[in-house]
Amino acid sequence: MVNKLIASVLPLLPKKFVWLFSKRYISGETLDDAIKASKKLAGLGIRVTVDHLGEYIRELSQAKDVKAVYLSMIERFEEEGISATYSLKPSSFGLLLNFETCYSHVREIIEKAKQYNSFVRIDMEDSSCVDAEIELYHRLLQEFPSNVGLVVQAYLKRTPGDLKYLAAFHSSNTPVNIRLCKGIYMESPEIAIKDRKAINKQFADSLEFLFEKGIYVGIATHDHDLTDIAEELIGQYGLGESDYEFQMLYGVTPELRTNLVKRGHKMRVYVPFGKEWFGYSTRRLKENPKLAFYIIKALFKHG
Repeated sequence: MVNKLIASVLPLLPKKFVWLFSKRYISGETLDDAIKASKKLAGLGIRVTVDHLGEYIRELSQAKDVKAVYLSMIERFEEEGISATYSLKPSSFGLLLNFETCYSHVREIIEKAKQYNSFVRIDMEDSSCVDAEIELYHRLLQEFPSNVGLVVQAYLKRTPGDLKYLAAFHSSNTPVNIRLCKGIYMESPEIAIKDRKAINKQFADSLEFLFEKGIYVGIATHDHDLTDIAEELIGQYGLGESDYEFQMLYGVTPELRTNLVKRGHKMRVYVPFGKEWFGYSTRRLKENPKLAFYIIKALFKHG
């Protein structure tokens, strides 16, 4: 109860205060910060996907600025010789303002990534974006079958149907690539599962469905129960490195991450950066109020 109370109050406090919590989960505000964090992870045998924070732009003109950041980001990572993929939120390219404009910007970024044989992941956002983001992915998949993937959230009640829909596109020529996560947005009980055990079951069922269909999966979880289930399924289906990877957020459950790497699993860490870190941080806190403990610890340690 105390953690939940702290989690509800912190978003109302000054950003400088919230940064005590945020710096644990964000590489920094600049591209240089993301480069530094990515190099450190690479030294540990961990791959990265890089995300420039920001979403739900209010004017389409802002999308051009976001696109410029991604195009320069791809160039910079290539110059630095860091193997990376890139995650983006379509709402930061105007998805809810003009679908075609968003499509055009995202397409240009994927085309840039393709030049370096790299990959772009379309993040899944709240329920207002799901249909449009699936359509966006489907269109881009036809042109860039090896360079684009999608996130699917296990807690949505519609997810089994969405996976069946996406699996129908999967073939050797157009390989569907899915990042499966639990989901973090605050949705109503009418459209989202609220019980942890029920969410985990749908996650496990979804993961097995994707394995059965031969679809590459980024298994995005910090839940020990789910990583155990995933390892069992990986063994059951005799999967290798080309079939899946585990994915985790920067700064979250490093011990579990290290153990999975030691057991021979491919690992990719989501490395966020940018000045729009506040919304990302407060969502992390609402998702897991226990993180409030680290803020109190930081206050006593650093004053």
